Amino acid sequence: MVVFDIASLRFDDRGLIPAIAQSRAGAVLMLAWMNAESLAATLRTGDVTYWSRSRAELWRKGATSGHVQRLVELRVDCDRDTLLLVVDQSGPACHTGRPSCFFTAVRDGAEVQLSESEA
Repeated sequence: MVVFDIASLRFDDRGLIPAIAQSRAGAVLMLAWMNAESLAATLRTGDVTYWSRSRAELWRKGATSGHVQRLVELRVDCDRDTLLLVVDQSGPACHTGRPSCFFTAVRDGAEVQLSESEA
């Protein structure tokens, strides 16, 4: 068994790494960014915490909306430059109120808004 070390991850030049949130059922919920501090907080508390690029601060998912993400499992991709967070999502994941942030499809060159059952 190899002990996980945050320093083994490949953060970008801003100290960030993309983090994809996925439900236990496999639905892709959202993409956000983490830094070493937000990842450490997530692993310590079990509450998923991201780095807000627009506010330049830690952002615990659901802190204001109540739509929290609880970490079930952390997965690291083969290049160690992307994270997959398997989460229990409380309420919608997207700030628009939708279950997933990925509700716009491009079909035949046109954008199509997916129904909640499709997204």
